[in-house]
Amino acid sequence: MLQRPIELVQYASEQITDTVALEGLVASIGSVGDAYDNAAAETVMGLYKNEAVANGSPFRTGALKNLADVQEITFDWVNWYNNDRLHSYLDYQSPEHYEQKYYASNIGAPTGNAANKTAA
Repeated sequence: MLQRPIELVQYASEQITDTVALEGLVASIGSVGDAYDNAAAETVMGLYKNEAVANGSPFRTGALKNLADVQEITFDWVNWYNNDRLHSYLDYQSPEHYEQKYYASNIGAPTGNAANKTAA
């Protein structure tokens, strides 16, 4: 079986587990040290690479020349992902719209500080 050199260390769960432990965190799913520890993170990172960083991405306006360029498209993508993307699980509504409808129909519109918060 042929493997690219990056694949030999890219998914090393021990490295991820050690880093998480150093930060005082514990795994939220799976057992410590298995491939399930970072599956959710890998999924989101895959989406980020394909939707934000890849050539032809609507979040890019040109070459990524410096850290500020990467930060700008990252902030734009995270904002879109958390607030505006249409999600099949939410009946093809944005998380923001779904949350507003939920509060309006179930417990009334949020008031005070909660009214100023957006979907996470």
